[in-house]
Amino acid sequence: MPEIAKRQHPALFLENFMLPDSSTVSIRGLRIGGILIAVLALVLVATGVISRRSDAASLREQADAQAVRTVVVIAPGTAVNNGASATLELPGRMEAVSRAPIYARVNGYLKSWKVDIGTPVKAGQLLAEIEAPDLDQQLLQARADLASAKANLALARATAKRWQAMVASDSVSRQEAEEKFNDLAIKEAAVNSNQAIVDRFLATTNFTRIVAPFDGMVTARSTDVGALINAGSGGVGQELFVVSDTRRLRVFVNLPQNYVALVKRGTKARLTVPEHPGKTYIATVDSTSGAVAAGSGSMLVQLLVDNAQGELLPGGYANVSLDLPGDVQAFNIPPSALIFDKSGLRVATVDANNKVVLKSVTVARDYGKVISLASGLSASDRVIESPPDGVGEGDLVRVAKPATPNAVAAAGK
Repeated sequence: MPEIAKRQHPALFLENFMLPDSSTVSIRGLRIGGILIAVLALVLVATGVISRRSDAASLREQADAQAVRTVVVIAPGTAVNNGASATLELPGRMEAVSRAPIYARVNGYLKSWKVDIGTPVKAGQLLAEIEAPDLDQQLLQARADLASAKANLALARATAKRWQAMVASDSVSRQEAEEKFNDLAIKEAAVNSNQAIVDRFLATTNFTRIVAPFDGMVTARSTDVGALINAGSGGVGQELFVVSDTRRLRVFVNLPQNYVALVKRGTKARLTVPEHPGKTYIATVDSTSGAVAAGSGSMLVQLLVDNAQGELLPGGYANVSLDLPGDVQAFNIPPSALIFDKSGLRVATVDANNKVVLKSVTVARDYGKVISLASGLSASDRVIESPPDGVGEGDLVRVAKPATPNAVAAAGK
């Protein structure tokens, strides 16, 4: 009857179905919650890392894309002067026909100078005087040695004459007489030697007077009164004066190789200089080096120009315009394509791999909107129309459009 009693008493019945301990339930729930939170945190971290890597890769792609600069390329235009004479304009440097740096031949102090820079001088004209006390003393000593040698010679001559008379009377032996004659010869040689030393010092004394070697103009003076003068040139002595013959000037230009066959001796050229705008001077090709320099690809040409009026300055810059025969081909580009830096005048081109190639060029003529090049480009080159700042050899670029013939040739005609 106990089972019936339990059914009748619910409290006794619930004892068989009691819930687990509350502390056990709390610990298990915390563990499950912690695991869920950790999993969620790992998911969030992984999502953030993946997102950041994706963003970094995207930023790198964008940076790489922006680093490759986009350029516009053009094909150099060509201009041909059929039958008409062409003009090649090149920079030139003027030098005096004769230029003589003046150095001292004696040591001493500058006593005085007579001419300054810009003074015309004649050959033999006194430029300066040097005071050389050491040389004066050496000359006095040499003259004293010469006087002593002459006195010894006179004695030896008289002795030899007496011994010659005694030999005739058999008073002395011939051997002793020959010794006296040999002594006389030695004394004569000593006199000649001392005379040569005196003459050398006298000749050197003449160099205390600095004179002009030829007619010209004093273009430099590098000394002053009281300055210590050392004989010699280069690292030993200093340059005192420079005398230049400026009545005619040499003009040196570097002629591009593709024009070498067109410029002959006697070819006329026109010179212009910045200090006399609008005035033209006629020069004539006098000689060429006969060889092309490997570094520049050009040949050195020497022209002569008359400068009787003294308007042209030695060492100055000149623009040389050479008249060339017809049928001369040139490549034309816009002025914006030129790059001028420490390496000279260059043009940026793009090769088949879209990399920049810098080429040195020579300007034949400036038409304002168009530059005609004498050398440096070929018809197949792709020229960057406006090179970006800082463009360098080997830089990768993106070509905005393929090279197409431009219209700059027409503008140069």
